[in-house]
Amino acid sequence: MPDQPPLTNPDDLLVLLAVARTGRFTTAAESLGLNHTTISRRITALETALAGRVLSRTAGGWELTDLGTRAVRAAENVEAALDLLSGPTEADRPLSGVVRLSATDGFSAFIAAPAVAALQRRHPLLRVEIVTVTRQALQHRSGLDVDVVVGRPQAHRAESFELGRYTLGMYASREYLERNGTPASVAELVTHPLVYFVDSMLQVDDLDAPRRRVPTMRGSLSSTNVFVQIEATRVGGGIGLLPCFMADRHDDLVRLLPEFAEELPYWMVLRPEAQRQPVIAAVVEALRAQMVTVAEALRGNSRERSDGG
Repeated sequence: MPDQPPLTNPDDLLVLLAVARTGRFTTAAESLGLNHTTISRRITALETALAGRVLSRTAGGWELTDLGTRAVRAAENVEAALDLLSGPTEADRPLSGVVRLSATDGFSAFIAAPAVAALQRRHPLLRVEIVTVTRQALQHRSGLDVDVVVGRPQAHRAESFELGRYTLGMYASREYLERNGTPASVAELVTHPLVYFVDSMLQVDDLDAPRRRVPTMRGSLSSTNVFVQIEATRVGGGIGLLPCFMADRHDDLVRLLPEFAEELPYWMVLRPEAQRQPVIAAVVEALRAQMVTVAEALRGNSRERSDGG
């Protein structure tokens, strides 16, 4: 007899789909109302039927193999067929589920949080988990649905695109300038202490570029968290190299030398299978819309307009 195609259980495919979306057996089990052992058994059964591995373990969880990616496409077709047979249409169905987003501190607070809150008002069953970190895009994104980074990512087996740009500028508190004088040129600027990222822990080349413009500025109070940088600048710890859209919210901060500006890009990275999920697509669209809404602030123009400039 000719070889027959392997017989796969559609339920096993749906289990794989849940694991692919979360990167973890435990989270997939919770979403499906199963236990961890059942998830593991279903994945083993699927791999037996397909005669190959569908998942590989990484430091962050589980990633799809090439065979697993093909199986997930089949699983999505099963899910779509079941959706056709039950309940409202896709357009009418409320969004539900968990979306995990990784982004920088500033993006998370001022772009992601308001975008997600507005989306949740229309879809109260939607849950979004935001992990704040400043780093390059991960090669293995297990457990992450959306990754927002600074600078063009070099991410394999993922889709990426530029979301928009923001500006870094030099700021100091009014009290600091009263005590130390206001620098009128870059030459005068470099005699002051700098508040910025910790050099030895900075993982993003694009964020290192502005620092190279003033290499002789001595570091004073450094932090991996931009909110700490903002507060350190406000209390007179030095001159801060800060995102304009964050610093301009504080009237006690003065922007120095507007010609000293560094424009940096936000990039979004998505797992290929994640893009086909309506709940993730909705979050992505909400983030893109919020970027457009705050575009002037991101470029450092909001204070100028409010001041009549």
